[in-house]
Amino acid sequence: MLDPSNNPMNPAEALRVLSEQIHAESATITKLREEVSKVIVGQQYMLDRLFIALLTDGHVLLEGVPGLAKTLAIKTLSDAINVEFSRIQFTPDLLPADVTGTLIYNQKNEGFTVKKGPVFANFVLADEINRAPAKVQSALLEAMQERQITIGDQTYPLPHPFLVLATQNPIEQEGTYPLPEAQVDRFMLKVVLDYPTKDEERQIIRSNVREEGLTSAEQVATIEDIERARKLVKRVYLDEKIEQYIVDLVYATRQPGEVGLSYLDPMIGFGCSPRASINLALASKAYAFLQGRAFVIPDDIRAIAYDVICHRIGLTYEAEAENMSARDIVDKIVEKVEVP
Repeated sequence: MLDPSNNPMNPAEALRVLSEQIHAESATITKLREEVSKVIVGQQYMLDRLFIALLTDGHVLLEGVPGLAKTLAIKTLSDAINVEFSRIQFTPDLLPADVTGTLIYNQKNEGFTVKKGPVFANFVLADEINRAPAKVQSALLEAMQERQITIGDQTYPLPHPFLVLATQNPIEQEGTYPLPEAQVDRFMLKVVLDYPTKDEERQIIRSNVREEGLTSAEQVATIEDIERARKLVKRVYLDEKIEQYIVDLVYATRQPGEVGLSYLDPMIGFGCSPRASINLALASKAYAFLQGRAFVIPDDIRAIAYDVICHRIGLTYEAEAENMSARDIVDKIVEKVEVP
């Protein structure tokens, strides 16, 4: 937040300077977006959310049927920044050590050495994360929250930046394990993907059947570029009225009766944690940055609210009986809570 007491410039002048800095730095994100779009046809909604997570040090849970370029998107983004990418295929027989790493006995030295797992990468794709049991899913909890992994009695920091992109298939439910609420809460965003349009699908066909094959992304940005952009995102102005709007939206998921939605009480098992408020504030700042603005407006909150809030609401049997989804509930809350 811009504080005149800590800034020799008045607030208007400080916003102007910040806007100029954002305009200059957003060229890097524009180049990234263009480079990734050479490989990924359409799916701009997913790409925008990936950039938001990247700019705010968050994680993303993608839900969609196979073949919607979920894996290709994160791999292409890692190529465009030239960071280490790792893919973990979650299966029912996977063990926690297969993700984090383990201690291996070395007969020559008569001691244990550390074998680090695939989670030690900048971008980690947890493919079909709901295919593995809870003990494997929970192996990611420490990594996602503390950005570290404990193997034996030693703790090892993870590379920076560190982003987990997890995918799950909403159709096949046999042999799957629902994600624990504690882990779902650690994903900043949950993005539900849709099919491409007819025009986009024609482009997909052409790019996959041409003689020269698929285009690959080239490096157009560095980790230092991303770090500079992250610092600017944190400086995006968030007015007190916008803060209160965020709190009102999140609080309404816990006490819907306070905003005149008492009939939703039996349908909500539990509302959002304070992590939702934090992530909504951060994500809205990043969304404003992507729009080239130095301040957050209510439309930014409304645009990103569904991706931040929906997966954090616990539904009851009454909600299922009424065919009421989390998105329906957030719809009603967004409509009802007063906009500043």
